[in-house]
Amino acid sequence: VMRTWVLLPAVLWCLTGEKIYVKLHQNSPVLICMDFKLSKKEIVDPTYLWIGPNEKTLTGNNRINITKTGQLMVKDFLEPLSGLYTCTLSYKIVKAETQEEKTVKKRYDFMVFAYREPDYSYQMAVRFTTKSCIGRYNDAFFRMLKKILDNLISDLSCHVIEPSYKCHSVEIPEHGLIHELFIAFQVNPFAPGWKGACNGSVDCEDITNHNILQARNRIEEFFWSQAYIFYHNFNKTLPAMHFVDHSLQVVRLDSCRPGFGKDDGLHSNCASCCVVCSPATFSPDVGVICQTCVSVLIYGAKSCPTSNKNQPYED
Repeated sequence: VMRTWVLLPAVLWCLTGEKIYVKLHQNSPVLICMDFKLSKKEIVDPTYLWIGPNEKTLTGNNRINITKTGQLMVKDFLEPLSGLYTCTLSYKIVKAETQEEKTVKKRYDFMVFAYREPDYSYQMAVRFTTKSCIGRYNDAFFRMLKKILDNLISDLSCHVIEPSYKCHSVEIPEHGLIHELFIAFQVNPFAPGWKGACNGSVDCEDITNHNILQARNRIEEFFWSQAYIFYHNFNKTLPAMHFVDHSLQVVRLDSCRPGFGKDDGLHSNCASCCVVCSPATFSPDVGVICQTCVSVLIYGAKSCPTSNKNQPYED
């Protein structure tokens, strides 16, 4: 049975087919070079040999911590640290009466992947009535609405992008034919200067995602207030251009940073995560798919080289 962990337990025993997901710039869980059953037994002269993703022997340094009992932890996890970690445990079985020794070796594999949270944005759509589909006032209203929404969320380093509208004639039962503006736009957390909101944080999607949620809430409240005005002025003369109640639609869009993507099949237990692109794949933009490229030899590739000479990833 395949088991997967997303940096919840502090200590991980090796399980068959295990995949481990470590958030970018966080410490990995402690990997144990032993199975749980063996840990309950007495072990004579144990030695531990860790091999990293580059197939080189791992030794303790400022990033990789290996204890005398074979426990491994990787600090400040980055894309190139992803891959297969293998530990070989060697120990002796000694027959007390004859002092005969037998060496036993066991191998434990851990597949470790860097991941990061997706970046959120919101696609929104609303409708407003209008006097006619002909005339400059529709353009003026559209520009004014965008300006209002941008002002609502500018302190959150968010902005409105890809705004558009079309005017349609809509026949409504008991109201006849009316004209409506069908307006669509995206709320995006990367307004100019957005990195200033990170406060020096290396990994900023937690902050930008928090900000975009606040921006979404403010915009929703703005349109709900338009509906409130509509209901409380029902017996009065309404302006020709007013919000169509219940017309607001909001859909969250996820994107991954270059070098990361989503794969429900390969990473089913971290399906909502943006997982580092594996060798033979790359992601050049903020999409959610790692594309195939057989010449890629590293984790976290942002481009597809034309030759086999692939440079190590640099953050």
